[in-house]
Amino acid sequence: MIRVGIIGATGYAGGELVRILLNHKDAKIVWYGSRSYIDKKYYQVYQNMFQLVEDICKDDNLEELAKQVDVIFTATPQGFLAGLLSEEILSQVKIVDLSADYRIKDVATYEKWYGIEHKSPQFIEEAVYGLCEINRDKITEKTRLVANPGCYTTCSILTAYPMVKEGMIDVNTLIVDAKSGTSGAGRGAKVPNLFCEVNENMKAYGVASHRHTPEIEEQLGYAGNCQVTINFTPHLVPMNRGILATEYATLKRKPDGTLPTYEEVKAVYDKYYANEKFVRVLDKGSCPETKWVEGSNYVDINFVIDERTGRIIMMGALDNLVKGAAGQAVQNMNLLFGLPESEGLELVPCFP
Repeated sequence: MIRVGIIGATGYAGGELVRILLNHKDAKIVWYGSRSYIDKKYYQVYQNMFQLVEDICKDDNLEELAKQVDVIFTATPQGFLAGLLSEEILSQVKIVDLSADYRIKDVATYEKWYGIEHKSPQFIEEAVYGLCEINRDKITEKTRLVANPGCYTTCSILTAYPMVKEGMIDVNTLIVDAKSGTSGAGRGAKVPNLFCEVNENMKAYGVASHRHTPEIEEQLGYAGNCQVTINFTPHLVPMNRGILATEYATLKRKPDGTLPTYEEVKAVYDKYYANEKFVRVLDKGSCPETKWVEGSNYVDINFVIDERTGRIIMMGALDNLVKGAAGQAVQNMNLLFGLPESEGLELVPCFP
């Protein structure tokens, strides 16, 4: 049985980790870490856990926790883990970090986009970017530190990855227009996330400056073996969960000057995703919708070729708290311990 500790267990992503791990046959949560609710019973924070979780919330003492568990999930703000991580801790326990502290390999880029100093850059190179469908072979039982990808980035990268990898689009024409439910902003009280601010409203934010931009660019750059520069614009929409990314890029024409056909593009997506449990490439003409992935670890993807403009419109949808956070983290844990990748994640999307 894998002993699990969660730091940030009372945030939205932490709560989702608890929900998923309670149904994982090979894992047991032994530490519910929450600085805000120390000594309070977990179910008193989330009443859906009444008679399911009797444990009390503990502090975020990473050094003590490392002695008691096999894996730690840190569902914490940027800078938390980087400020505490040490070789002593990593020598005792595996860590799956849901923040951005170890996702970006260039320290200067991280510090520029996140506006904080990185306190432990010596571990960045070791950290594996935990997008399983792309880096599965790098996530092994020897891995100590996994940088769990962000929600926008997971959706954006997986939606475009096959086309970038196969060199079928001009990557520097890529535009990512994405929408997210309010849970993506976390559980902390913020005026922009109040009901009256969000309801009956839609707005762009972080325009030309959102901190997930360099993460998307870096990972697609690895795929295409080139420098990638994109426009990424996120939007807040009045729903609890879900991300929908609509991505536009210019298709590269074939030697005879014609555009790739639907069948040729579909074959590329099938090459990468036909055997992926959690990526569903939809039937022709079917557009991904957030409601059909809610509560699950699935990513739904599809595309349309616009022959008039010579562009391709790629679309992806996922649940930001599952595949965009906690579900992906559990997927990474399964790989770290040599378990079936889908263990605990056989979650059927819930509707309505």
